[in-house]
Amino acid sequence: MSISHLFFDVGGVLGTDGWSTPQRRMAMEHFGLDAAEFERQHRDAVGTFEQGRMTLDEYLDSTVFYRDRDFSREAFVELMLAESRPNAATIALARRLAEGGKYRMMTLNNESLELNLHRIRQFGLRDMFEAFFSSCWLGVTKPSRRFYELALGISQATPERALFIDDREPNLMPARALGMRTIHFTAADQLAGQLAALGVAV
Repeated sequence: MSISHLFFDVGGVLGTDGWSTPQRRMAMEHFGLDAAEFERQHRDAVGTFEQGRMTLDEYLDSTVFYRDRDFSREAFVELMLAESRPNAATIALARRLAEGGKYRMMTLNNESLELNLHRIRQFGLRDMFEAFFSSCWLGVTKPSRRFYELALGISQATPERALFIDDREPNLMPARALGMRTIHFTAADQLAGQLAALGVAV
């Protein structure tokens, strides 16, 4: 069957990760925070945060501002957002696919609400993608099988005609189990060839 739906991960494919280990480590160093203490608090909150059941302010209250700090909440948020940078080459490829009009273009990503909205806007993703299946709106996170079932059901994509691109192999396994085709993303300059091998013309 020919592919009809293309699902792109955001962090690690269309741009940098939003709030993963490297970004958190940099923030800890920048603000002089105890990394081990922060990570303990982060582990308790991250699932709720990314599933849209905790606001950014609530997350920061539980991970950073549960005690007085010598920096502002605004400064911390500014740094969090600044760490989100687009992958220009992958976005250019996605844009060509969208402009070709042959495929339904969507994203599948784990992201908190505020970071997700920022990245959609900052990366110009509204111009390319017609739906954003994000954990903050679905209420579940990858690699839960339910995440992919919701995306397929809402988009009405036939699994065999759907292709999912992600940089993390564990996130691809449930998609394959449901019958979706997958690409393990490593670099933008390889993606066009990987797509072509599956019959997707860029």
